Order: sequence, then structure tokens, then C-alpha cells
Amino acid sequence: MTRILPGILAMAAIVVASNILVQFLLGQWLTLGAFTYPLAFLVTDVMNRVYGPGPARRVVFAGFVVGVACSFIGTQIVGEFGPLVTLRIAMGSGLAFLSAQMLDVAVFDRLRGGRWWRAPLASTLIGSSVDTALFFTIAFSASLTFLEPANDVSWASEALPLLGIGPVVPLWVSLAVADWCVKLALALIALVPFRVIVGRLMAGVA
Repeated sequence: MTRILPGILAMAAIVVASNILVQFLLGQWLTLGAFTYPLAFLVTDVMNRVYGPGPARRVVFAGFVVGVACSFIGTQIVGEFGPLVTLRIAMGSGLAFLSAQMLDVAVFDRLRGGRWWRAPLASTLIGSSVDTALFFTIAFSASLTFLEPANDVSWASEALPLLGIGPVVPLWVSLAVADWCVKLALALIALVPFRVIVGRLMAGVA
């Protein structure tokens, strides 16, 4: 456990920071949390490359527990429009995180024998896509209002042009697409620190 403690602490820090920064808007379609949360995939991939899928899953589970704790705290804090974290957001966040991160571990492990960049890039792209689809659908889709009937998310179904310029879609779809684009961009950028961090850790392990 000691060897993966830095990974657990890093994952916990990212989850906590993302839960806080998601409260702050950046433009019309994004929050600051959109730029910190994707780093969770970097941590998972580094742990997977250096220590293997088992330890990587333990790091993911630790992040999941921290995320659940943050969601619970958020449900107890009442803001201007009600609890900062609703049941649907908590469910979407937890299920999306665990599903996407575990998928990331599995895809990475399957591709670990190829070129150094293929496993982290493919696993992050696939995991990020699943994460975005699950979270925004569970949290805001009108078809899932039965999950929390008392929570009014009608604002998320407002029909607007996609990202302000495309076809007319529910607002939450634009939010999801913007979030997904940031994740894809960061997946490419994260290859640089992935290479550096793995190199240093592998040297330490050797």
C-alpha cells in the first residue's frame, strides 16, 4: 500500500479539487472543474504502467470513496437554489467515475504492450467519453427525472444551438460536449507528464 500512497493522495486531491472547482463557471459551457478532473486518468494510467492493474484499481477505489464523501458533504450544504449536490449529480458523478476509471484500467492493461503512448491515450479517450456520457445523462437528462422527481432540472433541457453555433439540442448536451472536448485535449497534453512521471518512477522501482 505504501508504494501507491502517492497515487492515492494525488487522486484524492484531484477529486476534492474538482468537486470544489465545479462550482465556478468558466464561460458559458464549462466550469473550472473540467480542467482538473481529467487529471484523474493521468494518475490511474501512471499507477497502471508502473505497478499494474491491481494497484491502479485500488487507487481508483480510493478516489471513488473520496468522491462519495464529497458528494455527501455537498448534499448537506444548501445554496441559493438548494443543495450544492443533488441526488442525481451524486449518482451520476459516482457511477461515471467508477465505470470510466475501471474501464480505463482494463483498456490500458490490454494495450500496455504497444507503443508507450497508445495505452494511456486510448484508455483515457475511451474512459473520458464514457465518463461524460454517463454523468451528464444521469444528472440532467429529462428522461431520467424519475431518479429524483423533486429536483427540477428543466433548465438543463432548454433547447439551444449546440455550443451556441450548432443544431438545436438540450442545454445539457452542449455542456457535455464542451466537457468532452476539454477531456480530449487534456488526454493529449497529459502524455507529456505521463512519460516524465513514469520514467522517474520506473527508475526508482528498478
